[in-house]
Amino acid sequence: MTDANTPPSRAHDNAPEPPEIEVVIEVPRGSFLKRGSTGHIDFVSPFPCPFNYGSVPNYLGFEGDLLDALVLGPRLPLGARIRVRAWGAVTLIDRGMADDKLVCSAHPLTLAEKAFVLRFFRFYARYKGVLNVVRGHPGRNACEGWRTAAQAIARAQPRPGSWQGPPVEY
Repeated sequence: MTDANTPPSRAHDNAPEPPEIEVVIEVPRGSFLKRGSTGHIDFVSPFPCPFNYGSVPNYLGFEGDLLDALVLGPRLPLGARIRVRAWGAVTLIDRGMADDKLVCSAHPLTLAEKAFVLRFFRFYARYKGVLNVVRGHPGRNACEGWRTAAQAIARAQPRPGSWQGPPVEY
């Protein structure tokens, strides 16, 4: 049993410490420009990004691009490199490809923050599906829900030194 003072992500005494990772910010919180890991502009969004969004430079996700990460909290500048804890992950399916997104923060996530992240990615999956239809990119789009950060990192691969960018055009 937990009390009101126990952070939601540390409810069990034997829960492992969340991993600390390096994140490079590609889309500052509030930005309308969605940039990819190579710096190119993927699209201009009709709504501002509610998170600092970026990638983990040491890992590749399933789709062959850098492992995505979002950082809750105040706006961070484009290109900022920060070390932060990953408290969980959301799996997005984009054009049929699994794309894990680490959810990072300086503090354990509240239930409200976790719910907001899930609502955002459920909406984003629908929006990206429409954008993909317009672009002529087939494939399923969906938010498959929450997983632990450790699970998402275990599914990723170390970034090889020869990596030049994602193999799939976005």
